[in-house]
Amino acid sequence: MKTMGLAEKINVMRASVMGANDGILSVAGIVIGVAGATNNNAAILLSGLSGMLAGTVSMAMGEYVSVNSQRDSEKRAIQKEQAALATNRQGEIDYIANQYHATGISPALAAKAATEMMAHEDSLDIAVRERYGFDPKEETSAVAAALASMIAFPTGSILPLVAITFFPPAIKVIATVLAVIFALTFTGYAAAVLGKANPWKAALRNVVAGILTMIVTYGIGSLFAR
Repeated sequence: MKTMGLAEKINVMRASVMGANDGILSVAGIVIGVAGATNNNAAILLSGLSGMLAGTVSMAMGEYVSVNSQRDSEKRAIQKEQAALATNRQGEIDYIANQYHATGISPALAAKAATEMMAHEDSLDIAVRERYGFDPKEETSAVAAALASMIAFPTGSILPLVAITFFPPAIKVIATVLAVIFALTFTGYAAAVLGKANPWKAALRNVVAGILTMIVTYGIGSLFAR
């Protein structure tokens, strides 16, 4: 069985975190909106379950298409670089040397490093990495990303569904909002860590987006309250 590489692990974790985040936010918006219109737990639960099912399929298919599109773009880049090396190898070596020189290495040393690196058997991989910024040896699986999202989305959806269904009627909306805020803080923080961004800034942005979503959906639902 093939061992999962670092890029593949990151890809799966990204799909998992984003899937869970979307599950929390999407289903929270649905159930809060319906709760604004009715106190009927059966109606709220049915709408949430419907949103969970639709979102699970949508997210899984979206991940599958997205990762495949990325891989297609990478394949085209590899083919383009392969052709460039076949027709103008020295030009590609000079490009890599210029890239090294731009980082502060002297022109002579940059040229020597580029020439020696491109003398290796994996010169195509090196050229692709330097020009396009990805390693051809690191492949990501569209199926793995789709499965991760398919599992994560309904998992994230469970929290707002359980909160809106089982808390007492008098506090179920506010309890669901608080539970969702807590969950979005976690997923926003995790997503930022994976993307090497500011985690608390990302968490705050995620929470604000969630609060606005719930306010809007609850307000729209309230317009149809009986």
